[in-house]
Amino acid sequence: MITGEQRSFINRALPVLKKDERIVGVALGGSYARDAMDEYSGLDFIVAVDPKQYESILPDRVGMAEKLGKLLSCFTAEHIQRPEILICMYGEPLLHVDLNFQPLDNISARLENPVVLYEKDNLMSAEYAKKEAEIPEPDLQWFEDRFWIWVHYIANRIGRGELFDAIEGLSFLRQRVLGPLLLMKNGRPPWGVRNLEVAAPVELPRLAATLAEHNQASCLKALKSAADLYIYLRGYNKARLANREEAQRAALKYLNTISDKIL
Repeated sequence: MITGEQRSFINRALPVLKKDERIVGVALGGSYARDAMDEYSGLDFIVAVDPKQYESILPDRVGMAEKLGKLLSCFTAEHIQRPEILICMYGEPLLHVDLNFQPLDNISARLENPVVLYEKDNLMSAEYAKKEAEIPEPDLQWFEDRFWIWVHYIANRIGRGELFDAIEGLSFLRQRVLGPLLLMKNGRPPWGVRNLEVAAPVELPRLAATLAEHNQASCLKALKSAADLYIYLRGYNKARLANREEAQRAALKYLNTISDKIL
C-alpha cells in the first residue's frame, strides 16, 4: 500500500514537472508499476523529454529535483552506467527517489511497464506501444565459462588470508549468478538477489550457507556451498550448455587442497 508521504510526493512533483515545456510525459515504474508499494519503497520516475531538448535539460536536473521537496542529497548513477538517472534522498521522512530523464524516443526499450501519470498528446503511451517490455535472460553459458575461474580466484584469496576480498567475491557470485538462477528457477525476473527471501523459500537455506564470517574456515565452507548450489541450479537448466567439467574438477580439487592446508 502506498503511504501518505509517497502519495504526497507524487502529487507535489507532477505539477512541477508538467510546467517544464521540455517534458512530454511522466511515468512511475518499480514497485508502483508492480502494485507492490510498501513503507520501504522508493519512487522510480521516468521523465520523458522532447529529444530535441534533451541535452538542454540535463544541466537543470538538480535544480528541478530541488523543487520537488526537501532534497537532502543526490547524485547521478554512473556507478551502474546510468548517468541519466538522478538518485535522490528527500526528507523528512526519508524517501528514496530516482529521476530517470530519458529522450522520448528511447523509452520503449524497458524492463517493465511503467504507469503513465502525465503525457502530452498520448506521446508516452504511443512510444510504449511500439515494443513490449522485456527482461533479458542471463546468458547461462556466460555463467558456466566463468564460474569455476571465479571459484579458483576466491579460493586463492582465502588461502592468502585476504578475507574481505574473498567475502566480496562470494557476494559477487550471489548477485551475478546464484541469485538470478534461483529467481529464474522460481519463475521470477532474474534481478540479482531481490526478494529471494519470498521468491525462493525452499532454497533459501542453501543460499544463506554461502554467507561467510571473517575467518578462513567460514569462507571455505561458504565457497563450497556456493559451488554446490551452482551445480544444483545448473541441473535445472534446460538449455544445452558446454559444461566446463575439467575446469570444475580442477577448481574443486584446488578448493579441497586449500581446505586441507587450513583446517
